[in-house]
Amino acid sequence: MTSTQQRAELQRQIWQIANDVRGAVDGWDFKQYVLGTLFYRFISENFASYIEGGDDSINYAQLGDKVITPEIKDDAIKTKGYFIYPSQLFASIAASANTNESLNTDLAAIFAAIESSANGYPSEQDIKGLFADFDTTSNRLGNTVADKNTRLAAVLKGVERLDFGDFEGSHIDLFGDAYEFLISNYAANAGKSGGEFFTPQHVSRLIARLAMHKQTSVNKIYDPACGSGSLLLQAKKHFDAHIIEEGFFGQEINYSGPRFLDSGLSC
Repeated sequence: MTSTQQRAELQRQIWQIANDVRGAVDGWDFKQYVLGTLFYRFISENFASYIEGGDDSINYAQLGDKVITPEIKDDAIKTKGYFIYPSQLFASIAASANTNESLNTDLAAIFAAIESSANGYPSEQDIKGLFADFDTTSNRLGNTVADKNTRLAAVLKGVERLDFGDFEGSHIDLFGDAYEFLISNYAANAGKSGGEFFTPQHVSRLIARLAMHKQTSVNKIYDPACGSGSLLLQAKKHFDAHIIEEGFFGQEINYSGPRFLDSGLSC
């Protein structure tokens, strides 16, 4: 699938999810739920891939939580910065989303568990508040638990249907493209928040290339207004890891994008 096809499919799917929850979730709030769910899927697949280590005989999602030893968990957190049990993976939750009567509270508990898994580790501050914008108990999703669960399930199942293979191999910046599409469609109703615009990918790519022109090594890359992390993502995609010695860092006063994409990229 080409990048143009991926982008068109992403936008079509997001619009379909919007139709599924129309009338309940404000466009600006909806943006957070879609991006949060995309991010939840990403870190789940990323973590499962790490545990499986390329061994086709291992399917992490099908393992029982009880087989996870303290040593496995400790090693994973030291490497990835967080931990997700098999039962907490996006795929596990999305599979039963339509029939799970406690979906909203289950998600809240999972997000809290992922964040707390880093407590006492160097990554604690990076993971803290990771899902702060994903309020699964908000009345914006509906006045009853059933309403909340119905709309959360619609978002989960919609993101589950996105077929881009593995996220690492995607030809596009999934989070950036989703953010740019959502903000362009809902900014008109977002008041002052509408002033937040995602930097187009071709601009981010050009800036990254100009900044790295003729550089054989760079200590670290820092973006003081990283937004959804587009500039950092482009720098990571276009330059070998050994060139960026100390990793990628960013900050954002009004955070709206992925907090981190792997152990070497934070925002």
